[in-house]
Amino acid sequence: MKKIFSGFLVLLMLFPLLMNGQSKDGSVTDDVIKEVRKQFSNEPKAAALMNAVSNNKIKDLVLNRSLAGKVDHYFSYRVKSKGITNQKSSGRCWLFTGLNVFRPTAITKLGINEFEFSQNYNFFWDQFEKSNLFLESIIASSNKPLDDRTVEWLFKNPIGDGGQWTTFADVVTKYGLVPSSVMPETKHAESTGELTSLLASTLRTYGMALRAKVKSNQTIPFAVLRIEKVKMLSDIYRILSYCLGQPPTAFTWRYKDSNDKVVDAGTFTPQSFYQKVIGIDLKDYVMFMNDPSRDFYKLYEIQYDRNMTDGNNWHYINLPVEELKELAKKSIMNNEALYFSCDVGKQLNATAGVLNVGQYQPDQLFSIKLDMDKKQRIQTNESSSSHGMALIGVDTDKDGKPVNWLLENSWGAESGHNGYLTMTDKWFEEYMFRLVVNKKYIPVEILKILDKEAILLPPWDPMFSPEQ
Repeated sequence: MKKIFSGFLVLLMLFPLLMNGQSKDGSVTDDVIKEVRKQFSNEPKAAALMNAVSNNKIKDLVLNRSLAGKVDHYFSYRVKSKGITNQKSSGRCWLFTGLNVFRPTAITKLGINEFEFSQNYNFFWDQFEKSNLFLESIIASSNKPLDDRTVEWLFKNPIGDGGQWTTFADVVTKYGLVPSSVMPETKHAESTGELTSLLASTLRTYGMALRAKVKSNQTIPFAVLRIEKVKMLSDIYRILSYCLGQPPTAFTWRYKDSNDKVVDAGTFTPQSFYQKVIGIDLKDYVMFMNDPSRDFYKLYEIQYDRNMTDGNNWHYINLPVEELKELAKKSIMNNEALYFSCDVGKQLNATAGVLNVGQYQPDQLFSIKLDMDKKQRIQTNESSSSHGMALIGVDTDKDGKPVNWLLENSWGAESGHNGYLTMTDKWFEEYMFRLVVNKKYIPVEILKILDKEAILLPPWDPMFSPEQ
């Protein structure tokens, strides 16, 4: 008690000095500038550090050398997969991740060494469906003013190349899959910026045209507006076909098996190929999140977070991270990869291919305090899910406790450790956000949460921006 009282007296004595030079409105005065300059000048190593920092990348200077080489790339359990994909300059990580999760299944079923699905094929239909969803949403909200929060959000976000598990599951279920050789990548699939910009401009223009028709005739039937919408979608299809190629309705395919023998697989539709090489109902998968800023053991739904009018909004169950680790372990130990997303930019050593808490220490270099926990980082927009990858490995100690986890990335084989990233268990806790798990690994009491009414969250919540 005496210590607290004496500390209060010291603060009371210093208060006039601390307030000296402060303006009533809190603006920066000459006295404030003098004070901060004085404090900087009093730092014994200020000049040396200014010279060092101003001539080097901050990340190079704050690398924690004591952790270098402490994380290896060996794993007790690893899903059997081969080959690294590359999304290049596109935000299609969600699509690459989903396809990479099921690539091991295709490799096993076909008896081949390597295989890759066509990301371009599913991306085409994702963009076409998102265009239809936008135009339908404009029709549905056509009687609302332009400054309505939902209408404003729609025009701000008419289309994008990002997504998450639900958008992947819906586009694959509806349109099937094809091999990469049947519809290979194009310039605009690998670098989506120009295409996205053109589509966004086109959709905004067409959205305003639909609203103008309603404004001129308040009783115009939706059926009439949809006739106009189909004409607009014809233009969207043309743009996509010019940029990405026209998607096949049927194809003949052959491949080399693991014995280097050419196999004539036959003729397929995208749906029949999907059934042959995957044959899994994607509705059997559940998305989870670890978001300590919201209540656990609850079901949440994100409004408008889908890519199809007839698709599903993004649903997820919020679970504590330790329970998610157990679900991930079960899947990996049974040779099944998982859809995983995280805040990949935090504490990433891209050269070593390691994600490790404390790997970079800017707080020590700049004498600042960066001590927010995961909940606070979410609440302040400091951290959110930014990238999806396939979770394919776990290394455990003698008691079965996870030590490190392995991620198959989609940034090419030259990135990270031969295309892979190893994250420590602590990093998993701090920066992992989303995990998709097959129902067969999920306890019954957790599955029952899916039967409850979901808590609806708005699409503009910053926690739910599409993964890139």
